[in-house]
Amino acid sequence: MAAYSHLYKRKGHGLIPVLYRYIFWELLSPFGVSLLFLTFVFVMTRIPDITNMVVNYNMGISAVFFLVIYTLPRFLEFTLPMSVMIAVLLTFMRMSGANEIIALKGGGMTIYRLLPPVMLFCVLMTLITLWVTVWAVPWGKYAFSVQGAQMARANINVALKERQFNTPFDNVMIYISAIDIKTAQLKDVFIEDGRDPDSVNITVAAKGYLVSRPAEGLYTLTLEHGMINQVSLDRSAAHQIQFDTYNINFDVGLPGKDRVDGAKDLDEMGIKALKAVSRDRDASPRKRNQARMELHEKLAIPFACLALGLLALPLGLQSLSSRHAPGFGLALVFFMGYYMLLALGWSAGESGSYPPIVAMWLPNAVMGGMAVYLIKRVAGERFLRFSSPFTLWKRER
Repeated sequence: MAAYSHLYKRKGHGLIPVLYRYIFWELLSPFGVSLLFLTFVFVMTRIPDITNMVVNYNMGISAVFFLVIYTLPRFLEFTLPMSVMIAVLLTFMRMSGANEIIALKGGGMTIYRLLPPVMLFCVLMTLITLWVTVWAVPWGKYAFSVQGAQMARANINVALKERQFNTPFDNVMIYISAIDIKTAQLKDVFIEDGRDPDSVNITVAAKGYLVSRPAEGLYTLTLEHGMINQVSLDRSAAHQIQFDTYNINFDVGLPGKDRVDGAKDLDEMGIKALKAVSRDRDASPRKRNQARMELHEKLAIPFACLALGLLALPLGLQSLSSRHAPGFGLALVFFMGYYMLLALGWSAGESGSYPPIVAMWLPNAVMGGMAVYLIKRVAGERFLRFSSPFTLWKRER
């Protein structure tokens, strides 16, 4: 109360602007801390891949740094709504715990008078998130694809993985048991080469080396101590050849080459491009539907800041009485419910069961409706009450 008492020194209408500024600035601190923490947690999920590139494949720190920057918009798309909800929740939980809300109500102020600063904060965050989803996310994904393709062309080892079926070249599958990072030696190599439509070559070798020939636009894979099984599809014949040394040349047409030339996937497109695809009669119905889903997702997710932020207001006021369920647990339930509805909506919309506009906007409608309902309940002093399982068990006995 001591930190809040200066608000009561002003009389009449002068109190309201001061109160609104006070609440707005109080929201910024937990929002900033939550945004930094949550974004850091998301970035940490990419640390193993980043460490692998830097330590094992000698990738430059600057290149990896830009890859992280390109992924940040995708993280912010989710951490911004989460941080808005946490900020509103913690702010009003603190004000309730410090009896500031009780003091305001004692002065004749209703809960509805607390809405303007919260609305302003949520609308500003909605606009920022809208900018992220509409412009920053497509830019980041496209830039990441281009950078990744360039890095793969410069160092093919980034594209080749141990104990995985690698497809770095068109119509070629490569399996490698182990890669010696120091010598760049490939051990126990298995190759299925289907570049010739009339035959398939299965090559097995004890070891090999991949050499870049940038002047010729080729990669040469030198294999040692192996065997080639060639199957002619047109003549239904098979041949087996053993070798001590064998060279296979590959074009540098790695996946992602079309991205460098300007082609984009749906999740890398902006609003105008998605609208064009959704109206393109030459495109398949599935692709047009996916374009509509991407379009509505980019527009709907930012409004989660508004829906979840307003929902957090009555949940934060739940702590006015210790007899009521804590608002933080309820907020977690509603937040998980929002993204479950979003995931279900995406699945249903992608399959064509629901129109994309319904599938993507339904979570906002549900959470927004819950926010209006809970605000009315809290304004009428009708808090949510939940009995713990232990209490119910005692009553049954």
